[in-house]
Amino acid sequence: MLTEQRYEIILKLLEEKNSITVAEVKDLLNTSESTVRRDITALHNAGKLVKVFGGAVACDRTVITHEPTVEQKAEVNVEAKQLVAAKAAALIQPEDFIYLDAGTTTASMLSYLTEKSATFVTNAVAHAKTLAAAGFRVYLIGGELKGSTEAVVGNQALMNLQSYHFTKGFFGTNGISRQSGLTTPDMNEAMVKKTAMGQCRECFILADHSKFGNVSSVTFGAFQSGTILTDDCPEEYKSSGNVVICG
Repeated sequence: MLTEQRYEIILKLLEEKNSITVAEVKDLLNTSESTVRRDITALHNAGKLVKVFGGAVACDRTVITHEPTVEQKAEVNVEAKQLVAAKAAALIQPEDFIYLDAGTTTASMLSYLTEKSATFVTNAVAHAKTLAAAGFRVYLIGGELKGSTEAVVGNQALMNLQSYHFTKGFFGTNGISRQSGLTTPDMNEAMVKKTAMGQCRECFILADHSKFGNVSSVTFGAFQSGTILTDDCPEEYKSSGNVVICG
């Protein structure tokens, strides 16, 4: 197949789906991953699409490649985060074994927690300190500490998580879309989130309305991989069975 023909097929698929992965294009074109990656890079350089980790998104999509600091995120959509956090905290039952992801929305849950018989595991140093000070049983996973988000990441963190089996997990996200799923700018944080979700019986994604339609660099879960708790969302998402509007 000629290069221009591959380009045409890739762009047509992107027009239909808004986002594509290297793997699906490879299967569609019956070619190698290296060829697909070169094609995506060439189309990105030509301004025809936006290259992201593992694939590409349409040029008119919002792609977030940077991670705001904890201090910056803590000041955004505070009331919405509190609404979502209260709903999430109410889902915790006696003897639950909970994974609590790092992030400002999950941090908002802490002041609403009342179930002392639940056990918590987290990759957030600040979450662990607050929980321990309040008298909860909490475990902090080991690994590399990321300064900007105060999250523990890395291979040691992944190994720790694989030994746990959680009844429920509560996760933050930077972006939500049907096509690209749940996304975050940092690959290491994405791997921790993905691994932890795989160890949970039930997954809950905490997100205010601003996260819908955004796409960050790395996908850590499919759109349907958990129940999304939010204060509001665009009309096209309200019919989704896994989206719960709190309030």
